[in-house]
Amino acid sequence: MTSKHIGIVGCSAEGAALCYKTICTESPRKMGSHSHPEVSMHTHSLADYVVCLDQNDLNGIGDLMLSSAHKLKRAGAEFLICPDNTIHQAFSYVESRSPLPWLHIADSVIAKAKACGYKTLGILGTRWLVESQVYPDKIDQAGLSWLRPEPEEIQEIGRIIMEELVYGVFKPESVLYFQSVISGLKRSGCDAVILGCTEIPLIIDDGNSELPTLNSNRLLAEAAIQASLQ
Repeated sequence: MTSKHIGIVGCSAEGAALCYKTICTESPRKMGSHSHPEVSMHTHSLADYVVCLDQNDLNGIGDLMLSSAHKLKRAGAEFLICPDNTIHQAFSYVESRSPLPWLHIADSVIAKAKACGYKTLGILGTRWLVESQVYPDKIDQAGLSWLRPEPEEIQEIGRIIMEELVYGVFKPESVLYFQSVISGLKRSGCDAVILGCTEIPLIIDDGNSELPTLNSNRLLAEAAIQASLQ
């Protein structure tokens, strides 16, 4: 079965590695035993992205993404994905300058939400992501509603992600904190929650969440497999 070469523009190691693994382990369902598309990945240092995020330098983020894009094109990639929700803030800057087409991570999440009939989505992720319009704009365009956690919850979730999850550190108390925030979103009227940081699925899933989860990492990987086979 022929397939297109997928290029992964990585940011944090855990999120990029999980997306790569998901592509390779889920593809055999469609392609046959042990089969998956050709995949290449490039990652700049996470520190380079954090400097730009702290300075709200979206063009700087975009330039890092474009640098990866050009390297992946030279490696043979035919389209690109980025398993990092936060840096999608620079997507419009990147898309118009990119040497290759991209899939937007939020598109696959919103498509799944609509298919499942969800109406009000809670947004979880880094502070940079949750306070941005990456998901609200897409959700509004789809005619759905959304809620953010409380400001102090946004700060603590961001701390857990950047100080623990990106380093592969998973603490029981952090799982409990995420669960409490999700419970609050449910009480506020959400019927599903977006795991809008690609490390969150490492500790939260449908098995331990009061709300159905929209796993942005897995949904992007599945969209990439589908696009590769079209």
